[in-house]
Amino acid sequence: MQSYPPLAQRLVDDMRARAAAEPARAIAFQGAPGAYSHQAVREVAPEGLPLPCFSFEDAIAAVQEGAAAMAVIPVENSLHGRVADVHFLLPESGLSITGEHYVKVEHCLLGAPGAQLADVREVISHPQALGQCRKRLRALGLRATSYADTAAAAAAVAGEGDVKMAGIASRLAGELYGNSLLVEGLQDADHNRTRFLLLARTPKELPAGEGRVKTTLAFEVKNAPAALFKALGGFATNGVNLARLESHLRGGAFTAAEFLIDIEGSPADAPVARALEELAFHSKWVRLLGSYPMVPPEVAAP
Repeated sequence: MQSYPPLAQRLVDDMRARAAAEPARAIAFQGAPGAYSHQAVREVAPEGLPLPCFSFEDAIAAVQEGAAAMAVIPVENSLHGRVADVHFLLPESGLSITGEHYVKVEHCLLGAPGAQLADVREVISHPQALGQCRKRLRALGLRATSYADTAAAAAAVAGEGDVKMAGIASRLAGELYGNSLLVEGLQDADHNRTRFLLLARTPKELPAGEGRVKTTLAFEVKNAPAALFKALGGFATNGVNLARLESHLRGGAFTAAEFLIDIEGSPADAPVARALEELAFHSKWVRLLGSYPMVPPEVAAP
């Protein structure tokens, strides 16, 4: 799929026109109207103008080119792990992370208008959503098929009118496209949450007394024995908490890995500055992606 279903395209055209008229208020997101990223935008900036983009690259480009003031991009889910490709796109974007936001994901099984659960044989949705509902779909005996986006799946189901087909998406998507609500809370676990990052062209200024701060950075270790151990040792010796660590390979090489990490604290803090100096010594390169207010764990996953 390289375009939105007709029902979604109408909303996309209207939202894009509004955003184009006031780019300073535009907030880019990936997906069709009604996507969880759209929900995140509404929660982060209720006064903003959501700007739907077909891909993560398009959402990032909208900020780079000034068509939007900010992008809201998902990075990880508590049930299904890392969101594909984002770990590559963040370091390459040249944008700064200015905040984080957590969305409680409550999937709905959405049918064509007038459909009943007994009619449904196949379910379409984004692979992340299908993975988050894998056990429930199996119990219901429904065949899962990957689709480009959750909300676009809901729009396609509503537009085509085939009662044998259903989509997995948010309640918001079902309301926008007129789907039949067949099942609420379809996800396999109630703690299902997605973490989003807010991206802007300029870094966020953190005033004194901001509270707990999180910093995200990317680096590549040198191809040497115990390189990662040495690179991260400075965080341990300086008492800096490592909140997240992800690795990936790039360019077909298996000799050294690149890493994306979150730490608690700011480079302006002396312990963090010392840890970053040690990290740089043992790495080929280090790229700071942004420091921003940290969402407390009890709020992120109540």
